[in-house]
Amino acid sequence: MSESPVEVNTVLIPVDGSDESVRAVEYGVAVAERYGASVHTLYVFGEEVSRAIETGTIEEDDIIDETESFIDDARAVAAESDVELGSSIAYGFSTRRKLQHPGSAVLDCADEIDADFLIIPREPLSGEPGEVLEKAAEYALLYASQPVLSV
Repeated sequence: MSESPVEVNTVLIPVDGSDESVRAVEYGVAVAERYGASVHTLYVFGEEVSRAIETGTIEEDDIIDETESFIDDARAVAAESDVELGSSIAYGFSTRRKLQHPGSAVLDCADEIDADFLIIPREPLSGEPGEVLEKAAEYALLYASQPVLSV
């Protein structure tokens, strides 16, 4: 195999628990496997969930259980290809930070973990109301300094 002109050490995959997120994890693991990289999933809470947690309408622990279940499934996909997977959680919106946006949360995480490559789910083709990552995808495509693959 010839030497790749691109070096990828960390692939960042923002997820929100949607079917599109599952597909993004599969793509991310494949890219990581190809380059001998690790994967980091960033579970991004949408506006409704972020506001409910901040106002105390729902308990953060209840939502964490759901996200951990999704992350465990992502870890299983990564383990099948012997790819290391790290994870974190971010609020896509905030009632306290005016400039908090799903896209900024993704790019902030990319900087923090020194991501070399981003794989972001695009909006569902079914025409159903979109998930939080639709907003992040366009923002990341416009402003990311890393290569971005929208799947």
